[in-house]
Amino acid sequence: MCTSVSVIIPALNEAANIQKAVSSAWHAGADEVIVVDGGSRDETASLADSAGGSVLQSPLGRARQQNHGANAAIGDTLLFLHADCWLDSDCIRQVRDAIASGKLHGGFRQSIANSGSVYRLLEIGNNLRVRCFSMVYGDQAIWVHRELFDRVGQFADIALMEDVKLSEGLRKHSRATLLPGCLHVSARRWQTNGPIRQTFRNWSLMLRYKTGVSPDDLRKFYRCHDE
Repeated sequence: MCTSVSVIIPALNEAANIQKAVSSAWHAGADEVIVVDGGSRDETASLADSAGGSVLQSPLGRARQQNHGANAAIGDTLLFLHADCWLDSDCIRQVRDAIASGKLHGGFRQSIANSGSVYRLLEIGNNLRVRCFSMVYGDQAIWVHRELFDRVGQFADIALMEDVKLSEGLRKHSRATLLPGCLHVSARRWQTNGPIRQTFRNWSLMLRYKTGVSPDDLRKFYRCHDE
């Protein structure tokens, strides 16, 4: 039997992007699209609804929002899509094929929405991280079989690095699968801070996390798009 795929989109003040994210999920063949709003002050919720998403409200926090959506979802497989990303039309089929072949979790090859050569290097580096270390980050649209997601305890309720923590748990059970996608990713954060500066900031946050700095403390060094 073909696996059913629920796409879950956590959102906060994403009026500029949410319709594109929701529409891309439907166009790709999702069985369900859930938008979990964390208290937006703009039209995110109403725009998500108009695009056909099932809108839920949740306490703020990407981990909490994604878990809330997962617990409400009906799909056998969950795909967590950031609101500033959008799926190619073939992405859901790729997930179904991967699940049918026994793969349990993974992400997608990225296409960052900027023509600069530095962004191609970022894409290559992110792809290599998945292939070499079996680590999928949230902006690669983590997909996971529901049984495995529940087995590892879902997303840890932490302020930051919830995707890293999940991937660490998932890879103890199976290697991550990188699907060709592609997943289109907004370049807004790199454009705001500069691609080199943003990359070093990300590496710095990861190093601090690996050396034991708490996610709550790390959150002080990480700015959301609307802050």
